[in-house]
Amino acid sequence: MYQNYFKRLFDFLIALVALLLFSPLFILVTIGLFFANQGKPFFFQTRPGKNEKLFRIVKFKTMNDKKDSEGNLLSDAERLTRIGRFVRKTSLDEIPQLLNVLKGDMSLIGPRPLLVQYLPLYNAVQKQRHNVRPGITGWAQVNGRNGISWEQKFAYDVWYVEHCSLLLDLKILLRTIQKVVKSEGINANQEITMEPFRGND
Repeated sequence: MYQNYFKRLFDFLIALVALLLFSPLFILVTIGLFFANQGKPFFFQTRPGKNEKLFRIVKFKTMNDKKDSEGNLLSDAERLTRIGRFVRKTSLDEIPQLLNVLKGDMSLIGPRPLLVQYLPLYNAVQKQRHNVRPGITGWAQVNGRNGISWEQKFAYDVWYVEHCSLLLDLKILLRTIQKVVKSEGINANQEITMEPFRGND
């Protein structure tokens, strides 16, 4: 009953309150990234949501678009701005996704929405992660985030889908706050982003 009826109300109310509370910070970060990224403070990308329905996710843009002499984007490490590093380390880049939650594209808690090109690579069990709305944080994020393998991450996602409840969501929310405060699990092996998913062996 919670997942079908009350979870959406829970998401909407918490996201609305959080957006209002964070609005001064939201404005300050937007202004800082506007200047750091040549007028582009936000990052938009198409991601699969519930039942693999596509939507546009919005995050703060932590990397600029600088290219080399041949027109290719520089590495993530070279494009990560100083303010972008701070925004990512403190997980402030996730704040704009509260707008996705208000729209109903996302939930506060759920499997993270990954890239569209990964869709054909999932096996039948892994596909179950799309039976619920994707979340800003989730069971995988509080159990290792980028420090665990893709297989383990998907196992956590499917486990969450099968055990979703109000108590579990509250537990994940509290553990997320703890991890943000401690800046745990931001990058895998000190790299800027996790290695892409290349399918199952």
